Amino acid sequence: MPPADHRLTYGSTPLEFGELRLPKTPGPHPVAVLIHGGCWVDRLPGRDPRITGFEPLRPFAVALTAAGVATWNIEYRRAGHRGGGWPGTFQDVASATDFLRKLAPKHDLDLTRVVLVGHSAGGQLALWIAARTKLPADSHVRTGDPLWVKAVVDIDGPPDLESAFAEQERFCPVPGITRFLGGAPADQPRRYREGSAAAWLPLGVPQTIFVGGLLADLPGLISGYQALAAARGDAVTVVTLPGAGHFDMLQPGAPHATTVQKHILSLLE
Repeated sequence: MPPADHRLTYGSTPLEFGELRLPKTPGPHPVAVLIHGGCWVDRLPGRDPRITGFEPLRPFAVALTAAGVATWNIEYRRAGHRGGGWPGTFQDVASATDFLRKLAPKHDLDLTRVVLVGHSAGGQLALWIAARTKLPADSHVRTGDPLWVKAVVDIDGPPDLESAFAEQERFCPVPGITRFLGGAPADQPRRYREGSAAAWLPLGVPQTIFVGGLLADLPGLISGYQALAAARGDAVTVVTLPGAGHFDMLQPGAPHATTVQKHILSLLE
């Protein structure tokens, strides 16, 4: 696999970095911000710790870049890391996205064509990044001038933390949401509200949710979010990929991954 063109830090801790890949064609380049999953935690029991980091998205980043899209594949602190969870994880993904403003002039990036692409838990974070413009001024996870994004693509990730809380151990081997936000919704109501995209609908940008091996068993999580978005004037497209495993949509050349990639490219046209 070809290495990234640049590995760049966007913050002061070891996990605040990203890999930037640039197309060979002339710019300005549209950008896909890639946000990995991993149950919002630093590691999962009995599994390679890399599975909860940015590395599983590298092949997908390479494929998108070959198709003409600059990719910013970000790493960030999670529950279990020093400073991760609330509010650090939210601050990291927000800072990483806004860091594109510093990258754009040197690397010829088109900031009018930025799409957020999150896999699994990263899908929830991608939707939140698009929602953060509506956070109250006193929020611990609000930033001063959030970067505008053109669209959000959630690849097989629960769109909302509060509605997914009761089901968390059906799709994670650990109580990831509890660890991530420091308790149940009744214990941390403000955190669940400020960390939720659903609480701030409408987002005002196109949102697509791809349903694969994780979400197929939890249809209520998707239908509830889609219905709430529609009631508030947002369009959420749900695409079910029958037979898709949770990671199939990230494997370049596989039919499901090709479907996701083509959709991302269509959003950036």
